Amino acid sequence: MSKIIAPSLLAADFKNLELEIKRVSKAGAKWLHFDVMDGHFVPNISFGPVVLASVAKVSKLFLDVHLMITHPEKYADEFIKAGAQLITFHIEALKADQVLKLIKHIKANKVKVGLAIKPKTKVETILPYLKLIDLVLVMSVEPGFGGQKFMPLAVEKIKSLRAYIKKNKLKTLIEVDGGINLETAKLCADAGVDVLVAGSYLFGAKDLSNKLKALGRI
Repeated sequence: MSKIIAPSLLAADFKNLELEIKRVSKAGAKWLHFDVMDGHFVPNISFGPVVLASVAKVSKLFLDVHLMITHPEKYADEFIKAGAQLITFHIEALKADQVLKLIKHIKANKVKVGLAIKPKTKVETILPYLKLIDLVLVMSVEPGFGGQKFMPLAVEKIKSLRAYIKKNKLKTLIEVDGGINLETAKLCADAGVDVLVAGSYLFGAKDLSNKLKALGRI
């Protein structure tokens, strides 16, 4: 079964975003990963809802929005209005009751919802929510910067999640983000991942189309 490849816009050439989006679309991508960073939850700042709204106007790709922010509950509506089709927020950012409330709110707005976990967060933390969400995002680097080296501990997390999802007959997708290339993608695919987020490996390549197709065939 081919994997879903979600090129990460964070690694694109910012002065030519429309051309970069068209480049990955032409190469066969179906998803576009949109990293939102607030300079507080993570030590960097990236895009906001205004940029997402502009992207939505020039792209037919599935907009996979990853909120790496301290208060996702305050900004979810803005990203929904901007065109997000999937909103993933970090379980570490909110208390348990807030996590449940935000999951329900996003779904009530007919947008898919995901939960993300940092490398040091245990898989067990997220298991109670899997039946409520559409996707779980395993971070294979510390969130906040592109171009980091893949952390192998992500593979074991993916295996654990795949076993739990299979045992409980859930349809939750598993996504991995950070340091993805052909080698690390194979490790994650063998562990049971569904969606591969790739940034520098794709946008930094002249043969983007071939690399994207190779990832999809893993």
